[in-house]
Amino acid sequence: MPSEDRKKNRVTLLDVARHAGVSRATASLVIRKSPLVGAETRTRVEEAMRELGYVYNMGAARLRAERSHTVGVIVPNLTNPFFAELLSGIEAVVDSAGMVVIVANSGDSVERQDRLMRRMREHGVDGVILCAAAGTGPGFLHQLTEHSLPLVQVLRHISDDIDYAGVDYAGGMRQAVDHLASLGHRAIAFAVHGPVHSAYRERVEGFRDAMRSCGLNPDMIVRLPNQIREIAAAAHLLFDGAKQPTAVVCFNDVIALGLAAGLYDRGLRVGENFSLVGFDDVTDAEAMRPRLTSVFTAPVAIGENAARLLLDRLTDPSCQPRRVVKEPQLHIRQSCGPVAAPVS
Repeated sequence: MPSEDRKKNRVTLLDVARHAGVSRATASLVIRKSPLVGAETRTRVEEAMRELGYVYNMGAARLRAERSHTVGVIVPNLTNPFFAELLSGIEAVVDSAGMVVIVANSGDSVERQDRLMRRMREHGVDGVILCAAAGTGPGFLHQLTEHSLPLVQVLRHISDDIDYAGVDYAGGMRQAVDHLASLGHRAIAFAVHGPVHSAYRERVEGFRDAMRSCGLNPDMIVRLPNQIREIAAAAHLLFDGAKQPTAVVCFNDVIALGLAAGLYDRGLRVGENFSLVGFDDVTDAEAMRPRLTSVFTAPVAIGENAARLLLDRLTDPSCQPRRVVKEPQLHIRQSCGPVAAPVS
């Protein structure tokens, strides 16, 4: 059998754990002959090993024994509340595994990301969860794996050869557009900001596809500044085109909060004569009045998924790359209403 086929068919400790109906941690304790495991459970795991033909990799075990019990996390923007929620999910899972998290902010700079990754390696982290800076190429990620540094992509997808945890952005856009269309809105804008990366492209294309499916013009895409205060002052950009929107879907809740202020300053009443939909549904969005309709992307759960993928990779470095993609859910509140008279 070719080496590639053998690799694909290799039985992992996770396979053994599932077959025996125990956790991966329990199966690992059996392997290490820990006295913490009961006789019945030990027998069940050992039978699963025999049935599946599991072979314990002593070399990998020695490498695992030299771990630092630290996990590096690099995100592009620590001021965005979404990333605070993502990190809380990562930390919960990593902490339960007896490890700690080292967090760094790339500022969405590839050069800074390179420096941070070097520092992570110098400090001997066991693995890294990376929300890649815009402009990161596959070569950067593959170089890390060649250096035997376990890696998980989160939110932004660069390579199919590396574990990824994210969300179905297109599905979230479809829910947002369908809801507005059901209320009678025909002129729907999409407000975006920030650098272009995979999540940006997926949201933009998801919006366009959803608009086309409803028979609507998909080209009302308006680019806004990054800061909430600047977004509020730039709300007029929504109405500078020939077609006046009656609703807007926002790239994230930061834009939605900024536009809510800007629309108020223009004399518009969100939820009455103009509809507003956010994206991510972070906790801070609850402070807005009227309450914000937003696509919930479950950042805490995404963080948990990313951390579990990394722990699985640390347990079995040879397992095949996996994708764990959350389904979003539109949370309907007060910021959307039936289409009103055209905005003047």
